[in-house]
Amino acid sequence: MILLLPLDHWCIWCAPDWSVCTSGCNYTIEGKKIVDAQHYDWCMARTNGGTPRARALGAELRQAREERGVGVRELARRLGTDHSKISRYESGVSATPSPEYVASVLTALGVSESERERLASVARGANEATWVSTGVPGAQHELTTLIEFERDASQVVEVSTMVLPGLLQTSDYARAVMTGASNNDVEARVALRLGRREVLTRGNGPHFTALILETALRTPIGGRGVLAEQLRQIADMAAWPNVTVQVIPSDIETWHPAHVGAFILFEFPKSKPIVHIEQYSSAVFLHEPEDGQAYQEAVGKLRQLAMSPVESTEIIARTAKEMENSQ
Repeated sequence: MILLLPLDHWCIWCAPDWSVCTSGCNYTIEGKKIVDAQHYDWCMARTNGGTPRARALGAELRQAREERGVGVRELARRLGTDHSKISRYESGVSATPSPEYVASVLTALGVSESERERLASVARGANEATWVSTGVPGAQHELTTLIEFERDASQVVEVSTMVLPGLLQTSDYARAVMTGASNNDVEARVALRLGRREVLTRGNGPHFTALILETALRTPIGGRGVLAEQLRQIADMAAWPNVTVQVIPSDIETWHPAHVGAFILFEFPKSKPIVHIEQYSSAVFLHEPEDGQAYQEAVGKLRQLAMSPVESTEIIARTAKEMENSQ
């Protein structure tokens, strides 16, 4: 059976000229847009949806190019390659560049040697489904990664146990959180975190669900005044059409998934979910199908245990008032 490929599909496991598959199935391709249907399904099953590391790498390559005011076609001219190849690599969804290619791109853009080495390191193992990113939580490269995931996602669910959700944070609350973790580049990281919220105002932005453990509503990071302002903002944003806020009661007497810790679940229209777990000095990104399913089930259980959106908004507003009155 022969299949005519749509123009926006590329089988990255085949040679660049679409002549011979390099993944071990030894199919011969006849024509640039013609491929055996079984081979196409097999390849797409392997490539559908980039790994967390590949998406992050693509986002940073795009950011490096845009910061220097270089267009895709101009960069392609400098490298002597096709502009569509650069676009696929920057998407992080359908292709993963080699460390050598990453270094050549960054050299053409005039990026520093240390940054070239860092991103070439990211490229190594970019096809692995699980990625452990080390460094200060909220560092710029991690925030860039989260922005990329939020931009492409159709659904984002954040389970917050002690710290209120990043997409809903005020500048003062975010500053208090980030200063507590590290004094390095706090203002730049605060600006990046606040910039993440723009994804919720786009016409095609994701639906964001915040599942907040009640304990987090009463943890006065930054002081009671800062927390009161933060809670009022969450109550206001809960009225947005693409935002759902639910509070998980703190007096539930049975174990539930939020007791394990906070996480963010990203769901995409055409690829597997990605789970983000932030730790003290690292972040973990999970992309295995069984991980995605497990966290989807965890979210389902927490939705059942949580208060309704209306009840949640009421307790958030009430707690904000309590914080104001107790200053």
